[in-house]
Amino acid sequence: MISHQDQTWLKMWQENSPELRAKAVEWRKQNALTRIERPSRIQKARRLGYKAKQGVVVIRMRVGKGNMRKKRPVAGRRPKHLGVTRIKPDVSMQQVAERRVLERFPNMKLLGSYYLYQDGIYLWYEVILADPSHPRIFKDIEMCGKLVGLKN
Repeated sequence: MISHQDQTWLKMWQENSPELRAKAVEWRKQNALTRIERPSRIQKARRLGYKAKQGVVVIRMRVGKGNMRKKRPVAGRRPKHLGVTRIKPDVSMQQVAERRVLERFPNMKLLGSYYLYQDGIYLWYEVILADPSHPRIFKDIEMCGKLVGLKN
């Protein structure tokens, strides 16, 4: 069953509401990786393991949209065999966002991420991280259990 908050977000996406577009304008002006105080979609974040406590961090990550580009070969080729167009990435943009956040915060473990918004140029995801060495996280049995199974 879809929660009320998820229904509200879905409705905002479908109608392309002015509130969401105004938020996207602000997000475009910020850095690609922005640490935020609390998640935008709190119920989705809680399903992924978010708790409002020290040691848990929420990051809004902006990634570029579109297909990959490849450098055009110097030597002559038949246009069909240039291998420049129709190059697709091996991983989703959500995985790219997660990887970039983990590169920036190497001491943290990934709890999960979820989609926020997209426009013609960018995709936004919120990534939830936890610090396994933080005393508040280390003492939390439920949180510690989730972090043990994670490999990154």
